Amino acid sequence: MKRMLINATQKEELRVALVDGQKLYDLDIENAGYESKKANIYKGIVTRVEPSLEAAFVNYGADRHGFLPLKEISKDNFPENYTYQGRPNIKDILSEGQELIIQVDKEERGNKGAALTTFISLAGSYLVLMPNNPRAGGISRRIEGNERIALKDALNELRLPLGMGLIVRTAGVGKSSEELSWDLNILINHWNAIKEASKNHTAPFLIHQESNVIVRAIRDYLRRDIGEVIVDSPKFFKKTKEHVALVRPDFISKIKRYNNEVPLFTHYQIENQIESAFQREVNLPSGGSIVIDPTEALTSIDINSARSTKGVDIEETALQTNLEASEEIARQLRLRDLGGLVVIDYIDMTPLKNQREVENRLKDAVQIDRARIQIGRISKFGLLEMSRQRLSPSLAEASHHVCPRCKGTGVVRDNNSLSLSILRLLEEEAIKEKTSQVVAVVPTVIASYLLNEKRKSILHIEKLHNVKLVISPTSSFETPNFEIFRIRTGEENNVLSYKIPNYLEQFNREENLESSLENHNSKVKEEPVLNGIAHTPDSGAINKSDSGNIFSKFLKKLSNIFQANTQPVNNSKVTTDNLSPKVNRNTNVRKSNNRSDSPIKKKVVPKHSELEIQNKKNIPEKSKDTQFQKNKPTSTNKTKERREQRKLDKKIRVEKKLKLQNKKK
Repeated sequence: MKRMLINATQKEELRVALVDGQKLYDLDIENAGYESKKANIYKGIVTRVEPSLEAAFVNYGADRHGFLPLKEISKDNFPENYTYQGRPNIKDILSEGQELIIQVDKEERGNKGAALTTFISLAGSYLVLMPNNPRAGGISRRIEGNERIALKDALNELRLPLGMGLIVRTAGVGKSSEELSWDLNILINHWNAIKEASKNHTAPFLIHQESNVIVRAIRDYLRRDIGEVIVDSPKFFKKTKEHVALVRPDFISKIKRYNNEVPLFTHYQIENQIESAFQREVNLPSGGSIVIDPTEALTSIDINSARSTKGVDIEETALQTNLEASEEIARQLRLRDLGGLVVIDYIDMTPLKNQREVENRLKDAVQIDRARIQIGRISKFGLLEMSRQRLSPSLAEASHHVCPRCKGTGVVRDNNSLSLSILRLLEEEAIKEKTSQVVAVVPTVIASYLLNEKRKSILHIEKLHNVKLVISPTSSFETPNFEIFRIRTGEENNVLSYKIPNYLEQFNREENLESSLENHNSKVKEEPVLNGIAHTPDSGAINKSDSGNIFSKFLKKLSNIFQANTQPVNNSKVTTDNLSPKVNRNTNVRKSNNRSDSPIKKKVVPKHSELEIQNKKNIPEKSKDTQFQKNKPTSTNKTKERREQRKLDKKIRVEKKLKLQNKKK
């Protein structure tokens, strides 16, 4: 019997599993720390129109602006006097500052912003309403035969407003026209409320938020073949029963409370199956395995026969392993919610008959998947290409974070190679004019290699360029993390080399604390307007200061600490203009736990010191109108920055010419 299991004992994570007996075939997990934006409806404002991309960028309240292509702009957003002449130009349709209702079609991924659409879709219990897309509509592709004919007759009795489209979900099978009409009226009223809310608030803000995982599961997965819905939390059992009684009263008798001491998922033996969805390699019953590697462009799946000995010969073994793998791949794609392009590397099979059998097995296995799937044929290289609709962020994206050491690559550079790379960077910095010292804060193993195996090379660089190289080991860094910066002639500080990592560690701790507080203050949870709660605070009110180069800040702080007690060499004043940090070619600094008895103490800079006056000159005055600053068109800011950069480059070129002329004289 098929069951829906709802695990809600931990408030940080809600899990919904669909099982057939003790076989897990679908999974949905919602983490409290991860907020999904897919299917949310916002009122956004157009910030930039790009004719070359045939798209516009829309600020809808997120950190990164969304991408709205021309094909996703409904005719409701076209100008009233627009005349249709061939292919429309996006500049004639949208303009900067224009406000419009949008829906998130695809979540943000990596460096890509969210994909947006103005073709809104509202999912109900039995129907999906598309209020501004009259061409779309129909009956779910899963519904066939007499049931499809009966639903067509029921749809003809519905009164659908002009300009709207309608899709009947699989849950609508067997429902009367009265029940469908009831669901339609709810969706129409909801759309009217969305339009009304958009008129009363200024963009950007959240209008409608997609339901939580339990409501989505009841809406999307509750079908006639589900025998039981079992909930292990009394609070969510009550909520589930109330919701089902409202939207699916015919299923109310199937909602059951789980009271056993053994955890729900353990009782049905699916915890190990869930864990397999987090693994790179998944074992097959015959002894073979599949290896799943998601990348930026596609997901690659490799099939290995390994210890498989099921067939009588090599062809039979390859066929049986590929057939098993096809079923497991379809299941893993659902469990992990992997979307986009998928390439499967099957074990080579010579007979075309075997290839067709494997393709058909894969097509049969994906039939129960809610996502749209397209499957190609096995090529002469043994590869099969398929695409799967991205319904939501994958399991890995929602529950994993990038490794702070390898940055997601899975490998780190070996010590010898990294040491030589650092040595080259040290020499590159030493070559620069007016360089007095070059400081490298490196992991202990790298410092050991440089100071022993490469001692002659370091002495040679120091002698050749008349520069002091300081290698400062620290246990708080792990390879490949390191930091390099240079100090110019006349601005040296009498800082003992073994103390530099401590100051750097303290600086990083303070920086992390500041950034975490900034993120905490800026990331206010969005509340939908239709819940009766005021719209989210305007992001324009948050004044984000320019963080600048992390090492210039560190050097400023280092100068502040020692200026009160130490007189610089040549009696020169330490100014922030003279400190030249190394360009960040190295990886980010790793966080470390600092002892409370650290010898580092903050030194108070005199109120009217030269350093403070110098810094004040370099800090631009904050505008009182932070809202105006935030909402300025980004293109204007970029133009100003480019203009200033050109002036600076010209000034540098002139200075270089003058220096050359003086040398010749």
